[in-house]
Amino acid sequence: MKPAWQSGNQVELLINGEQYYPRVFQAMAEAQDEILLETFIIYDDKVGQPLREALIDAARRGVRVEVVADGYGTAELSDAFVASMTDAGVRFHAFDPKPMVAGMRTNLFRRLHRKIVVIDGKRAFIGGINYSADHLGDYGPQAKQDYAVEVRGPVVAQIHASTRRLLAPVLENPGKVEAAQPPAGSVEAALVERDNLKHRDDIEEQYLQAFRQARQRIVVANAYFFPGYRLLRELRNAARRGVEVTLILQGQPDMRWVRTLSRLLYNYLLRDKVQIYEYCQRPLHGKVALVDDTWATVGSSNLDPLSLSLNLEANLLIRDRAFNALLHEHLTGLAAQHCKVVTLERMVRGYWWRAPLIFMGFHITRYFPRIAGWFPAHRQRLKSLQPEVELQGNYHEGKT
Repeated sequence: MKPAWQSGNQVELLINGEQYYPRVFQAMAEAQDEILLETFIIYDDKVGQPLREALIDAARRGVRVEVVADGYGTAELSDAFVASMTDAGVRFHAFDPKPMVAGMRTNLFRRLHRKIVVIDGKRAFIGGINYSADHLGDYGPQAKQDYAVEVRGPVVAQIHASTRRLLAPVLENPGKVEAAQPPAGSVEAALVERDNLKHRDDIEEQYLQAFRQARQRIVVANAYFFPGYRLLRELRNAARRGVEVTLILQGQPDMRWVRTLSRLLYNYLLRDKVQIYEYCQRPLHGKVALVDDTWATVGSSNLDPLSLSLNLEANLLIRDRAFNALLHEHLTGLAAQHCKVVTLERMVRGYWWRAPLIFMGFHITRYFPRIAGWFPAHRQRLKSLQPEVELQGNYHEGKT
């Protein structure tokens, strides 16, 4: 599906929790009518607790507060933490919650991985940052490098409508907020989603289109890089026609198997002069990219099978030279100062014993969209965790 580009927006890049959380909490403090929040993870820590207080304060002053959190990502959130919000009037919904079995979470696939906040239908935040202390620099060497954007202008209506569609089964009334906003800047932007209904390939298709049209440069910074064959081929083809293709991937992974899988694909790309850097200062959790001097995207979608074929994801597409230049300057600095270069010579060492794994990894990317169909297509439901009330509904999608 083609993105609905809208002009007249203001988009500001927010890097890491240090920039993101104060801005979001301030926006919540200024909310007058409505807060809609989607997230994968909320932890009961020094980020989750201020979030809870901000939501409670808003609800107590009469703001409608709707929170939807993934049942897998928030499986360990305590009942007391949730009850402290719902008792104050916050409406808290779990996306596809499942009971643990032998202490293990069982609902791994088709998760709500989006990270969105919409305030009064007037401003929105979208990106890859969860509500947990590991997105703050003082967390230590495992603090995550990540990105989001704050958005004002007409595109906020798209984000607001998308979140309202997700919440539709559990909304008691439509609410009074109208998200049609006047121009706030000069940026063109569009929301692009991935779900298991009508938008199965939308995010991947936008990446493919951007890579095919690239003439100067492609820069991708992505936490979990194990894309499908089509994306690999377009990156290789772009490099072959002279585009400078740069990948910034995990060098200090939060999950070591992620880097192992990514490295199975390095040879294929390095042979055609794709530049690969591994970010080593802290775990990379970002999901951003830019093409040439105008196009960029920031969102929740990794370039891996879970994000591209199974999860619910949301990215903002951005067409603006100033934003592109800012992101490019930041990523270039990241590569130069905190990354190690991956060379073909380094990757061919020990190739003889890794060759079967590389062959297998490459062909998994080729056929994963078909393999994804083997996983259970469970009903995507929301469970409302309200005092003495339980509402259930199936996620459905209206027209976009």
